Amino acid sequence: MARQDKDREEPFFFIGMVAKITKCHPHTLRLYEQMGFVKPLRKGGKRVYSLRDIARIKVIRTLTQDFGVNLAGVEIILNLMDKIRELESKLQEKPTIILEQEGDEK
Repeated sequence: MARQDKDREEPFFFIGMVAKITKCHPHTLRLYEQMGFVKPLRKGGKRVYSLRDIARIKVIRTLTQDFGVNLAGVEIILNLMDKIRELESKLQEKPTIILEQEGDEK
């Protein structure tokens, strides 16, 4: 994992700061955690969010506030985004296999 990716994963924002950054009420952030949309780490019993968590919360907020997507729809979209990210990661790991398979089909 690249250094920049590790930095995005490092949790160092407490819920109050995340609420200000994302313009979400702390109760909403707790709901997103309860629904499994984000998984902040716990340090001393307090939720600690990473930059990746904050980016995900901003996506959720955009979907719900700007596009009117309900939370069930948000869950589907987030799952699809995660699946795409997973597939992109696999593609980066083994691009030669895909190229070889394409060559076999011709």
